[in-house]
Amino acid sequence: MHVVFGASGRAGGETARALIARGEALRVVLRREAQAAPWRALGADVAIASLDDAASVAEALRGASGAFLLNPPPVAGDPFERTEAIGAALAAGVRRAALPKAVVLSSVGAQHASGTGVIATLNRLEALLEGAAPSVAFLRAGYFVETWSEVAEVAAREGVLPSFLAPDLAIPMVSTIDVGRAAAALLGETWSGKRIVELSGPQDWTADDVAAAFAQALGRPVAPGFIEPQDRPAALAAAGVPEEVARALLGMYDALAAGRVAPEPGAELRRGSVSLGTAVARIVANERDAA
Repeated sequence: MHVVFGASGRAGGETARALIARGEALRVVLRREAQAAPWRALGADVAIASLDDAASVAEALRGASGAFLLNPPPVAGDPFERTEAIGAALAAGVRRAALPKAVVLSSVGAQHASGTGVIATLNRLEALLEGAAPSVAFLRAGYFVETWSEVAEVAAREGVLPSFLAPDLAIPMVSTIDVGRAAAALLGETWSGKRIVELSGPQDWTADDVAAAFAQALGRPVAPGFIEPQDRPAALAAAGVPEEVARALLGMYDALAAGRVAPEPGAELRRGSVSLGTAVARIVANERDAA
């Protein structure tokens, strides 16, 4: 049986669905019992646990042959302190449960201990989890296409796609559908020791490409709206992002602009199959369903 943490989020949810599609026995780990009913309806076992509590992590992992682990995106407080607490609890829980295999969600650029903003928290997560299980794979995913859902409503309403990325800057992006599929595939593979798997979409994409995909999905023109660096703190503050989290996010975008967020030389490279158009069309459809 495989265990998936963060099933209520994007990457965890897609990993759980990919494992179900493969016919695997599954336990999802959630924060609240109120989130459990849809997963039980799909045939999954459910555990309730806190990621920063080693005892509940170990209990959730009991009897598992493999697990998908992650550090959820920061929403408040110091992202580095939060990573330290979660990473330590996950590592202790993995060891207590004698978990044989772990696939850990990380990010392209996580080979750097600093200079990448919030991505550097994943460098620390990797360090904390390395060796916690006999087989550990760090799945370093590109920028999630689904992150653009946060500005999809603006694109639909105003025909402008707000972006901290220069319109012509091509970066590794990937749909969380491909992240889930890759994580599920890795859980089915056999290896020993540490693996680093860099995952991107079928090709690298730009904000121009994303705007064009939104235009196609919406049936109306959409242009990228580049937000200059000096205007970004105010934009994040207006969106309610706490200062410490905003600082870490802005550091990531500075690193992307500098070309620092790139696959590590010598790492295993994989590309997904979900096109940008398919991923963006799903974002638009979900927005319409929620309206």
